[in-house]
Amino acid sequence: MHDAVRWVREQLPAMEAALEALVVHNSFTGNPEGGRTVGRVLDEVFRMPGVSAEVVPSTRFADHRVYRSEGRPGAAPVALLGHLDTVFPPGIFEGYRVDGALRRGPGVLDMKGGLVVIAWALKALASTCGLGAVPPLTVVVVADEEVGSPEGAPLISRVIAGSQAALVFESGRANDAIVTRRKGTGALTVRATGKAAHAGNAYWEGHNAIWALSRFIDRAQQLSDRTKGVTVNAGLVSGGTSKNTVPAAAVAEFDLRFPTKEAEAALLTELEEASQLHFVLGATLTLERGPMRSPMEKLAGTDALLASYARCAHAHGLGADEAPPQGGGSDGNTSAGLGIPTIDALGPRGRFFHTPDEYIELDSLVPRTAALIDWLLAA
Repeated sequence: MHDAVRWVREQLPAMEAALEALVVHNSFTGNPEGGRTVGRVLDEVFRMPGVSAEVVPSTRFADHRVYRSEGRPGAAPVALLGHLDTVFPPGIFEGYRVDGALRRGPGVLDMKGGLVVIAWALKALASTCGLGAVPPLTVVVVADEEVGSPEGAPLISRVIAGSQAALVFESGRANDAIVTRRKGTGALTVRATGKAAHAGNAYWEGHNAIWALSRFIDRAQQLSDRTKGVTVNAGLVSGGTSKNTVPAAAVAEFDLRFPTKEAEAALLTELEEASQLHFVLGATLTLERGPMRSPMEKLAGTDALLASYARCAHAHGLGADEAPPQGGGSDGNTSAGLGIPTIDALGPRGRFFHTPDEYIELDSLVPRTAALIDWLLAA
């Protein structure tokens, strides 16, 4: 057993204290002040010999963080990815709670627990053999992952290019399964423009935007294909001013999911073509693309990366089977899109992320950290 692993096995109380300090502050993506507080806590957590910190300012979200270590000369760098934002607005799900062997709170699993794993792996190395014993490390912690990383993805692409591997510390899965594939995700806003008219006296002079949008929604939803793994979901729809007015405007917001880049391109083409159809005479449709994440697909080196991490996980009593493809995206989609072999879900074991029942199994923190230490030493 390496000295760094021995060191971290005595660190669970300190790890939990840091986890609580991160979780008690609300860092909902739309609460930048709370996210900034969590960022300052992270700066203290990552303050150690051999690690530099860069704050990347944001005007929309909390500031992003990049922590770096120089590492072993000549070794290709490794990227470690995480995020500090959560999905719970203030007042919805708050605080940190001890529940026997479980720890509950917003983000305890998704993914502040994963940030603690990264930090204590680096602390263990810095406190024993030094970070020069492992490859150069780039730790990126973004503040907008839960809304698709509109700023985080470009930052990640800029700072981790050329990495030999990317490890993502999202929520640990049942039986410690490792995620190697995720669907791509997309946001699409469709606006219908028609012509207002009195629904009784001038009905035939109007062009019904809601009707046009409804027909587009029906066409778009039919592009969902279970066998291809493609889904189109119209999740929010609004329009009109009153029931006795032919509506001049309507808008729908769509969630898109696709398993491959080819499926992504085909879906976007089909949606664009559908928007050009004249569903209602005189009404027009415009498409506005929101944040898009390309799929996290397996690359030539993914299986080897999974196998090397699995050996380290098994050495510390963890499972490491390959998880089935995931419907949700992560920043692993970005790293894989750069051609970097990527594995995901390396945070502590737990359940129910994105719900008020979210928890982690506290005793999975140390084994997850020890597995990362061993993998970095062998990389």
